[in-house]
Amino acid sequence: MNTVLRLIALACATSSIAAVAADLHITDDTGAELHLTQPARRIVSLAPHLTELLFAAGAGSKVVGVVSYSDFPEAAKTLPQVGSYTNVDMEALAALKPDLVVAWKSGNRNAHLDRLSALGIPVFVNEPRNLDDVARTLEILGELAGTTAQAHVAASRFRERLTALRSRYSALPPVRTFYQVWDRPLMTINGEHLIGDVIRLCGGENVFADLPQLAPTVSAEAVLAANPEAIVASGMGEARPEWLDQWRRWPGISAVAGGNLFFIPPTIIQRHTPRILDGATRLCEQLDSARRRRPQGSIK
Repeated sequence: MNTVLRLIALACATSSIAAVAADLHITDDTGAELHLTQPARRIVSLAPHLTELLFAAGAGSKVVGVVSYSDFPEAAKTLPQVGSYTNVDMEALAALKPDLVVAWKSGNRNAHLDRLSALGIPVFVNEPRNLDDVARTLEILGELAGTTAQAHVAASRFRERLTALRSRYSALPPVRTFYQVWDRPLMTINGEHLIGDVIRLCGGENVFADLPQLAPTVSAEAVLAANPEAIVASGMGEARPEWLDQWRRWPGISAVAGGNLFFIPPTIIQRHTPRILDGATRLCEQLDSARRRRPQGSIK
């Protein structure tokens, strides 16, 4: 009888431990507390980068809905869409019966997030601002989805690549850099933006780092006055934008004189995912080529 009682007590204790382990309390990037009684099994992603992060964290099989432009990995293209990150179809989302929605603070509308909260759907709000946040987000999503082992492996690989790039490039002589998001209006990023962190990683100096907006509009005159040594464009697609070469109208700009007009596809530099290190590698190599093109004996 004593043996049976001990086994029952052990089973109860084990069950209690499992229940505690499954009870998740997470603080999201807005400081809000999120509570799940068990790892999420039906997740809707409201940003392309979050879709990609969920798959990278091993939670792809639990994603039941995404927004438009969730095109990586290939499996994400087959998932039901609930509108765009700026215009979520709330009825389509609710019909998927998610037990977790992952959202993007800078991209999703507050009205949509408030509606989700009113419906009682748990929401994790993400707002990565630097490269280290990518690895951190992978680990959090893995915890929320119950895929911690896969998520930690992905985060470790990301950190290893990041450390190698920092060691190789971040201490090199700085290159004054203008990152051009778009042409009309002429848009760039400031030092707080994730791409600003990529520029620093590569030993670049963002000429508009001190502007208060994350993605400010600037004038051509401001770019001319800043006189960047490298101009890096992204655009909207995989092809080099034609407007990048319009800077050749001003041959006095150091970037034009040095032949340092560069392009990086937006999918590998503007998304907060492990692939951003592919874009970072390309940017680091481009800025390093700008250094090598400097006139011998010049000081920057």
